[in-house]
Amino acid sequence: MMKKALLSAVALFALVGHVQAEDLKEFRVGILGGENEADRLRNFQCLAEKLPAAIGVEKVSFFPAADYDGVVQGLLGGTLDYAELGASAFAKVYLAKADAVEPILTTVQTDGSTGYHSIMVARKDSGFTKLEDLKGKKLGFADADSTSGYLIPLVTLPEAIGGPVKEFFAETGFGGGHENLVLEVVKGNFDAGTTWGSGVGEFKDGYTSGNLHKMVEKGILDMGDLVELWKSPLIPNGPIVVRSSMNDDMKTKFKQFMVDLPKTDAACFSAIQGGDFTGYTEVNVDFYKPIIDARKATIGG
Repeated sequence: MMKKALLSAVALFALVGHVQAEDLKEFRVGILGGENEADRLRNFQCLAEKLPAAIGVEKVSFFPAADYDGVVQGLLGGTLDYAELGASAFAKVYLAKADAVEPILTTVQTDGSTGYHSIMVARKDSGFTKLEDLKGKKLGFADADSTSGYLIPLVTLPEAIGGPVKEFFAETGFGGGHENLVLEVVKGNFDAGTTWGSGVGEFKDGYTSGNLHKMVEKGILDMGDLVELWKSPLIPNGPIVVRSSMNDDMKTKFKQFMVDLPKTDAACFSAIQGGDFTGYTEVNVDFYKPIIDARKATIGG
């Protein structure tokens, strides 16, 4: 596992030299950690087939990081051209280097909203039925740079539990990404854990999109084994970001390709996003200011 993570890191950061935008022949895609690597590569593979011709590059290369921070550092270093981030991971990039990337689009849920929720789940046979039952128990977070898996619970749970997270729970820890976090809850290594879902549709399906939905679709999770104990307020859907120094013509072509994708290749759109969405809508930094402020206040960067 360590060797695999090391190789991923080497692949991500071994891109030598600053590639001038007008000479870009390889379009480099960063893929967040938190899900099985083979599944992530499979979901994004459809971009390799159509994107080169659409934006004028020779090939598309994928860099699946072991965790969220791998993609964050790739974006900060200018070695990635495009990534899909959670709002908190974007905030981390923005707070470190405001002009590193530009948020251009985000997804629209099937109900028309542009947000999702942090979902806290526990084993159904645990006997837990409400948040209060978790006092003195062990809570798992997904990733330190995850919006739904860490930042939003850290910010909004205190009001629901009547005090700081560290005082209410006996212990907290990280599950190593959303998928693994839920599996750790199922195994009983955490009493409960925070992941993400659209909050639209049925819990039994893992909702219409999100980590729970993807796990159900892959056949590795039965929602009948879980119970939902808490759902956060609406969180802004994460952005599609592009490297700011990319030339404007390529930015325009890439943005148009993505906007058209739900119609030109609905299966590819669904695979990349991990569920059912109606399409994309334009966003800018202002859409994420509340998350940027929350991260700065609680985590610091």
